[in-house]
Amino acid sequence: MKLYIVGGKSPAGKALIELLRKHKIRFLAPADKYFDPDNALAIAKSITDFRPDQLINLADFISGNHSALKRAESTQQRCRQINAQLPAVLSEVCRKHETPLLHLSNSYVFDGDKKLAYNEADELNPQGVYGRCTLAGEEAVRAHAQHIIVRSGWLFGLHKRGLIKSWIRLAKRSGGEIPMYQRRFSPTAVVDLASALFAISRQVDCDANVWGTYHYAGLETKREAEFGRQALDYAANHDEDIYQLIENLKLTEGPVRLPEIANSTLSSKKIFDTFGIKPRSWHGHLRETVKSLYGGRLREEQNEHEPDGSQQGQGEKRQAAGLGSEAPAEADR
Repeated sequence: MKLYIVGGKSPAGKALIELLRKHKIRFLAPADKYFDPDNALAIAKSITDFRPDQLINLADFISGNHSALKRAESTQQRCRQINAQLPAVLSEVCRKHETPLLHLSNSYVFDGDKKLAYNEADELNPQGVYGRCTLAGEEAVRAHAQHIIVRSGWLFGLHKRGLIKSWIRLAKRSGGEIPMYQRRFSPTAVVDLASALFAISRQVDCDANVWGTYHYAGLETKREAEFGRQALDYAANHDEDIYQLIENLKLTEGPVRLPEIANSTLSSKKIFDTFGIKPRSWHGHLRETVKSLYGGRLREEQNEHEPDGSQQGQGEKRQAAGLGSEAPAEADR
């Protein structure tokens, strides 16, 4: 099996690449800078030269930094390029070469008004630029018959922990007062999502007729304040300042403001019924994610929230290349 990875520098991309290396799967993960949708011919050449058995698109405008959700409103063109135009180019190339396409999406294609978890048949009604671009990308992917779209829950993990870090810092600065949204989501460990994508890819490699849209999210939904409190409880095991504050924390919930949505919880029933992929508990992963922040005592870490165009380290450049050395050096987006 040969896989072509788009978005290999994203949190999901990093976790998936680790799995592919472990299982000795050949892959190519070119740098993000090589995926300019205005240069479709170059993208097509890169894909066709490698001749993959599948293409997995993990590129996303807010993949590494959730604050980019608001930034999408003022940088619409860039968001549209990544979430709408690039999937359209990839879908067309895959359609021409009959290459299965796995595409990562998210819950912002919904309006957040539903009381229960969203399933795949629910009405799509995105509320902001990011959601509308994401939906346009999904629609482009569906133009290729051999496609699988996976909408993920709210991601966190070793490669995506910026919001958790900001809660800890804000708690220290404010004496334990942290404003949060009145929203409910499905916490999902990035490594669990990567495992689900890998399991789907292997079944596609066995010619399973499983095309369509699926949801994958962690086992238990939470309000943001509940999840934040649990993260801070874990932090108290490593941080004397947080330990002193923990009994007097004030996590105040304010109304959701667009483009954020009040309910982004997802039902994973269809993906379990089809692939046998079970939602996993995220509590242990949250504990380990918080613990990892204290390896450097919450110092600023390279590439945690770097601006567009920043350069990654040499070790990560080598990581992009898969088992061989097919991929060029990778630049962060």
